[in-house]
Amino acid sequence: MPVSVTEVHEVDLDVVSAFARLVPQLSTSAPPPSADELAEIVASPSTTVFVARDEGGVIVGALTLVVFRIPTGMRAIVEDVVVDASVRGRGLRTGEALTSAALAKARDAGCRTVDLTSRPSREDANRLYLRLGFEPRSTNVFRFDLSRVT
Repeated sequence: MPVSVTEVHEVDLDVVSAFARLVPQLSTSAPPPSADELAEIVASPSTTVFVARDEGGVIVGALTLVVFRIPTGMRAIVEDVVVDASVRGRGLRTGEALTSAALAKARDAGCRTVDLTSRPSREDANRLYLRLGFEPRSTNVFRFDLSRVT
C-alpha cells in the first residue's frame, strides 16, 4: 500500500513526535525541532512541510520545500528529506511520493528549477533523485559556520 502525502498546516503532538523520531535519522548534529519551531516553519509563507503517512496513519517520512523569489525568478529548494528507517526498502515509495508532491507544489508556485543536495553516502536517495529527473550540477557548495564567529 503506498503512502499518502499531505501538507502540514497545523502542528500537533503527532507531528512533533514524528519529527522527534525522524530528525535523528537525518542528522546526528541537529536536535529535533520543538513544537514552537515546527509551528514557525509551518506558518512561514516560504516553507511547506510535507509528511508521508502509512496505511495506519503513522508519519513515516517528511520533506520541507522552500520557495522564494530572487531577481532571476522563483526558486525552490528541497530540504531535510527523511524516510523512517523502518519503512525503507519496503516498496512504499515514500521518498518518491514526498519529492513528487514538492515538485508539483514548486511548479504551481511558478518555480523554474528545484534544487536539493544529498550526501554521496545516501546512495539510495541519490538514485531516486536521478530517477525522478534531477541532474547533478557542476558547482561548488560553500558553507560559512556562523557559530564560529564571535
